[in-house]
Amino acid sequence: MNAKRTEKHLERKNDELMERSGNFENPFETKGKFSKYARVPIYLLTVVMIAPYYWMITSSFKSVKELQKVPPTLIPENWIPGNYWDPNYDPNMYQQDVMQGLFQRFTKVEFGFGRFFLNSFFITTTITILTLLIGSLAAYVVAKHRFRAKRAIYLVIIGSMMIPWQVGLIPGFLLVDDLGWLNTYWAYIIPALPKAFIVFFLVQYLSSIPDELIEAARIDGAREWTVYFRIVLPLLKPAMIAMMIFTAIGEWNNFLWPLIITQSQDMANLPVALALLKNSGAGNIGTQGVIMAAALLVSLPTIILYFLTQRHFIRGIALSGIK
Repeated sequence: MNAKRTEKHLERKNDELMERSGNFENPFETKGKFSKYARVPIYLLTVVMIAPYYWMITSSFKSVKELQKVPPTLIPENWIPGNYWDPNYDPNMYQQDVMQGLFQRFTKVEFGFGRFFLNSFFITTTITILTLLIGSLAAYVVAKHRFRAKRAIYLVIIGSMMIPWQVGLIPGFLLVDDLGWLNTYWAYIIPALPKAFIVFFLVQYLSSIPDELIEAARIDGAREWTVYFRIVLPLLKPAMIAMMIFTAIGEWNNFLWPLIITQSQDMANLPVALALLKNSGAGNIGTQGVIMAAALLVSLPTIILYFLTQRHFIRGIALSGIK
C-alpha cells in the first residue's frame, strides 16, 4: 500500500517538474510597435549561422570545375554525387572531371571511411553511457546521502573544473603509454569517464527533488539500487538527456586527444580522419568538395541528435537551477 502511494506521489512530482520546465519567459519576446524590428538581429544571426552549412552542402555536390569558378556559384549547376562516390573512377587511370570520392579513399583501411564512423560511434556511445552512469551515481551520493567529508569531496569535484584540460595531456599520454593502451579503445574511453561538470549539474538538479520520496521508498524496504533505478533515474531523465547531448557532441568532435593516442589509421575517429583527408592531398581547390562531403557527414549525427532531444534538453537546463 505504501509502495503504491509512493509511486503515485513520484509520478505527481515528476509531472510538476515537467510543467515547471515550460513556465519561463521568452527573453526574445517583445511587445509594442517595435516588436517586428527587434527580431531583425535574431534573423540576421540565424542567416549567419546557417550560411556555412548551406555552403558545405552545396559544395559537396559541385564538380571540380565548378568549385574553381570565380565568383563561386551559390547553387550547383549540376548536383553530382562524385564527391561521395564516383562510379567512373579508376585508380589506375587518370580521367579529367572524374573524382576520387570520399568512400573510395583510405583503401588501406578496412571498410574505408566507414571505419572512422564505426570508431566514432562506438567510442561516443560507450563514453556517453558510462559517463552518465558514473556521474549520476556520484551526484546521487553527494546530493542525497550524509557522510563525513561530503562537503570536502564536493568542493574537490567543483575545483577540478577550474583546471584546464590541456594540463593533463602529457601526464595522461605517459600513463596510457605505460599501461600499453596506445592505439586502443581503452585510451579513448577510460580517461574520458570522469567528468566533474556532469556531477555538478546533476547535483543541482537533484536538489529540487524532495528527500521524502527517497525516504518513503527506503521505509517501504527498497534498497539503494532500487531507489536509484526506480526513483532517481526517472526523475533525472531531462537532466540526463541534456548531459547526454553535451557529452556525445564533445566526444564526437574530440580531436586533440585522439590525435595523440592513435598510431594507425584504423583507430582514428572522424575528426582525425578529416585531418588525414586534408593532409593526404585532398586540400587543393579541385578536391575541396570531398572535404565538404566528409564535413557534412560528420556533422549530421550531432544535428539530428539535438533536434530529436531538444525538448528534453531545454527542460533539463531549465530545471537544473543553473542560470
